[in-house]
Amino acid sequence: MKIFVAGATGAVGRRLVLLLTAAGHQVAGLTRSPAKADLLRRIGATPVIADALDRTAVMDAVRREKPEVVVHELTSIRKVDLRNLDRGFAATNRLRTVGTDNLLAAARGAGVRRFIAQSFAGWPYARAGGPVKTEQEPLDPEPPAAFRRTLEAIRYLESAIIGETAVEGLILRYGTFYGPGTAISEQGWLVNDVRNRRVPVIGGGSGVWSFTHVDDAARFTRAAITRGAPGIYNIVDDDPARVSQWLPALAEALGAKPPRRIPAWIARFVIGDAVVFMTDVRGASNAKAKQAFGLNLIWPSWRDGFKRGLGDPSQA
Repeated sequence: MKIFVAGATGAVGRRLVLLLTAAGHQVAGLTRSPAKADLLRRIGATPVIADALDRTAVMDAVRREKPEVVVHELTSIRKVDLRNLDRGFAATNRLRTVGTDNLLAAARGAGVRRFIAQSFAGWPYARAGGPVKTEQEPLDPEPPAAFRRTLEAIRYLESAIIGETAVEGLILRYGTFYGPGTAISEQGWLVNDVRNRRVPVIGGGSGVWSFTHVDDAARFTRAAITRGAPGIYNIVDDDPARVSQWLPALAEALGAKPPRRIPAWIARFVIGDAVVFMTDVRGASNAKAKQAFGLNLIWPSWRDGFKRGLGDPSQA
């Protein structure tokens, strides 16, 4: 099968390419950086150099490659500014809106059969009701101002794909990533901040997070290429956890001192609306995805993953 992967050099993308080529698929990998062409060749993909925000270039690339499936893994995420999440996600938000439109138009024009796109289950669910949400439950109707545009971009991506009739659209809502190439990796920025006690437990640490190891994200994405009905799927581990659980456990796994504890009202002066990430967000259920794709997880819980899954085994 011929598969077009946009974002093929990212933390999930490169793992996905390796899985696909190992299974005998032909992969075309989109990147806007000519410097990454050699990396794509090394992992088995045909490099396609184009800017995802350039509609004509994307249309030409997909038409030339003639894929059966397009996978949208485009993001541009660096260290997050918690006081203004939208500022740090501005480039990713354009990829989720303009980039999604361009890829969908190209897929439609090239007769692509299936379109798979990355979304997020890490915090967008409504901050009401139970601690763990299914795909049928609503996203946050009143997100804090600091990340309103980011949630709008997620909504845009999902509605565009669900509303598409020319191709089969699957939306994969990943949890908070950990593992090689992510913020929670041996050299990741969040790990560095935890080592230096710059990430406190705020209030009671009652926010519930769902995690996804990048290897599991790649495996479930590969499965979605041939399995599962069109729709939305949470791709998360089996163990949603309160911040008061996972953050001290991460520090312990790193051999760092326990995180400090700060009252929520004080933290709000420092990080503003982002306090809700630590006190009020909801986790996600993976039951639908596991049934639809017929997979179990390599890393069913972050508890083991934080201890053994932050490094790259190929570099050991």
